[in-house]
Amino acid sequence: MELRQLRYFVTVVDEGGFTRAAEKLHVAQPGVSAQIRQLERELGQPLLDRSGRAVRLTQAGSAVLPYARAALTAVDGARCAVEELTGLLRGSVAMGTLPSCAPLGVADLLASFHERHPGVEVTLTESDAGTLLDGVRDGGLDAALVAFGGSAPEGLATQTVLDEYLVAAVRPGDPLAGRDTVPLRALADRALISLPPGGGMRAILDQACTAEGITPRIAFEAGDPGVLADLASRGLGVAIVPESTARDRADLCGVPIVRPRLRGTVALAWRAAGPSGPAAQAFLDHARTSLAGFTVAAS
Repeated sequence: MELRQLRYFVTVVDEGGFTRAAEKLHVAQPGVSAQIRQLERELGQPLLDRSGRAVRLTQAGSAVLPYARAALTAVDGARCAVEELTGLLRGSVAMGTLPSCAPLGVADLLASFHERHPGVEVTLTESDAGTLLDGVRDGGLDAALVAFGGSAPEGLATQTVLDEYLVAAVRPGDPLAGRDTVPLRALADRALISLPPGGGMRAILDQACTAEGITPRIAFEAGDPGVLADLASRGLGVAIVPESTARDRADLCGVPIVRPRLRGTVALAWRAAGPSGPAAQAFLDHARTSLAGFTVAAS
């Protein structure tokens, strides 16, 4: 069994097929297929089901995958440890983020880390909160900016970046604009403007509506809270946004939602067991320092 075979196997799984894996590895596809077949012969079981249009893991493949990942991580960690002693950090880091977290300076964070450690390959994935949390837990992501309500997700360590109440944002002149607060039930018949399903802020709204027996009337969805605010400022509905988003807009009135109060947290999350290697540790230290300046707490 060779490390190359394990790397090819993991890449095929991650890329969803032999063609994309070969492109990722910069090798010919027949070479990837041959190495994985050799691995399967050594293990005595097929690891991949090739019968359909998409390559799928067999039961044996699912059992082998975490060990293959662990072996590659260990080798990469050993290599990085030696290179770190010589003053040159190498390796790879995978970060995830919600689309709505762009204003937190994600691009600057990645650029400044690359400037410090040009030998580390950094990748960025945008997705919904649930997918990102699963990615951090299973090792596909080293860290992610996620949103959630209540306590921190199980199995993860977090650093809070934003901790805010959600408000109903409307343009001046709207019937809600002069109110001090608005009960969630009072929004049942209003056209709401919200993040799409899967986002942490949307999950908080959906869970609260379910608990109150309300079916929200979502008229517009967008992945950026700034876009939600723009739509509300044009009178297209009530935007459910973080308090700071409405507070920074002269063309919006942010009305606190009560009964219940809706509160969300945006945090940097990573595995509670710690980073997978020196490169990931360096990135996590850099990210935690960079994001510390964005901290906003609910009042």
